[in-house]
Amino acid sequence: MSERFYSSSFKDPINRDVVEFSDKGVTFRVKRLIGGTDNFVFYSDISGVEIDNGLFFSTIRVIPRARPEIVIRNFSKGDARRVKELILANVPSHRPDPYGNR
Repeated sequence: MSERFYSSSFKDPINRDVVEFSDKGVTFRVKRLIGGTDNFVFYSDISGVEIDNGLFFSTIRVIPRARPEIVIRNFSKGDARRVKELILANVPSHRPDPYGNR
């Protein structure tokens, strides 16, 4: 699985944030005018995902275990929902148990 989502170019055409999915985890690239940060988080280290919806754009807050939250801004509401769905589908505590146990 390798999916990639970009923040809106309408609000900031040069410094677009990126969410990139891989088999083991998610990479969050937050760009700034000078520099930026890359955070890779394993799915098993994610304890929650929150979405703050604005009038046009959404902010995604990823809450990893034992690390500060990761905030990425200016995503379309549809992309924000899809990012949350993909993360929660891969977090071990949210996956369905193949043996039917809870």
